Amino acid sequence: MNTQNTHERIDPELAEALKAVPMTEAGVFDLGDLEGTRAGVRAFAEAIAAQIPDEPSVSVEEVDVVRPDGSTLSLRLLRPIEAAGPLPVLLWFHGGGQVLGYAAQDDPTLKHLVREVGCIVASVDYRLAPEAPAPAAAEDGLLAYRRLRGEAGALGIDEGRVALAGQSGGGGIAAATALMIRDHGEPAPLFQALSYPMLDDRNTTASSHEVTGIGIWDRATNILAWNLILGDRTGADEVPPYCAPARASDLTGLPPTFMAAAELDVFRDEDLSYATRLQAGGVPVELHLYPGAYHAFDLFAPEASVSAAYAHAWYGYLRRQFSARQS
Repeated sequence: MNTQNTHERIDPELAEALKAVPMTEAGVFDLGDLEGTRAGVRAFAEAIAAQIPDEPSVSVEEVDVVRPDGSTLSLRLLRPIEAAGPLPVLLWFHGGGQVLGYAAQDDPTLKHLVREVGCIVASVDYRLAPEAPAPAAAEDGLLAYRRLRGEAGALGIDEGRVALAGQSGGGGIAAATALMIRDHGEPAPLFQALSYPMLDDRNTTASSHEVTGIGIWDRATNILAWNLILGDRTGADEVPPYCAPARASDLTGLPPTFMAAAELDVFRDEDLSYATRLQAGGVPVELHLYPGAYHAFDLFAPEASVSAAYAHAWYGYLRRQFSARQS
C-alpha cells in the first residue's frame, strides 16, 4: 500500500482533523529529539486540559508505592465522589510508545470515564524507556496491581473487580502486566481492555510495512521506539513476552479481553493476531476494527463519528464486565 492510497482510505472526519495536527519531518512524535518531544507532549496535554471544564464529581489523589529498590511508583486515583463503595477499579496505563507521556496526561478522558462508568481509575506513572528498559514498566504494573488488591478495603476497592487497560504503548504494558500476573500466580484481573496496543518489536507484519506516511506513529517512529525500549535486543530471538507480549507462546489463562484496532495503524495486524491467538487459547475476546482510522484516532479527533463508536463500545464493555461481577 503506498502513502497516497493510505491517505485516500482515511475516514473523512479523521482526515480533516489530521490537517490541524502539527507535524515535524518525523511526524507528530520526533523520537530523535526525545526530551523535546516529551516536553511538547506535556505542554500539549496541559493546554488541552486547560480548555476542558473540570469534573467536580471526580476526586483525584496520589498513592505512592515503594519499589524493591526503594524508589517510588506513583498511582493517580480518580474516584467518583458520590458513588458508594467498594468500587471496581481500572488500572490504567497511558499511551506514548513506552517512551513518552505521564499519568496525569489522561485526566480529562479518564474523569469522563469515571463519571460515565462509575468506577475508580488508577493511572500508573510507570517508568519510561530508555532510562528504564523493558520490562520495567510491566514490573511497575504488577506492583501497582498487588497494591490495589492488597489494600482494597482501605482504598474503597472491590478486590474482585480489578481490571487492566491501556492505549498504544500503555496497552502493550497492560498486556505484559496481565502475563506477569498470570505467571506469578496472582489472582486474575477481571479483564484487560487493550486499545490499539503496541505488542510486537519485530515490525514484520503487513501493516507495519504499509503505514509509513500518515505521521502519527508510523513505521519509522515505531522502530525508533522499540530500539529505545529494548536496545540491541530489538528483533532478537529471545525477547521475553514481558517486554513484547506478542512474543508469548502461551496465551491461555489470561483474562477476558477487549481489543480495539485501527485499520490504518502500524499495530493493526499484531493486534488482530493477538486477539485471534487469545481466542484460540480459550480467552473470551471482544474485537473491534475501525475502518479508515489511524493510530490514536479517538485522541486526535474525539468528535468524529468513528471515535464516538469506539467510546460507545469501550464504555459498554466496561459497564457490562463490572456489572456482571458486582459484589
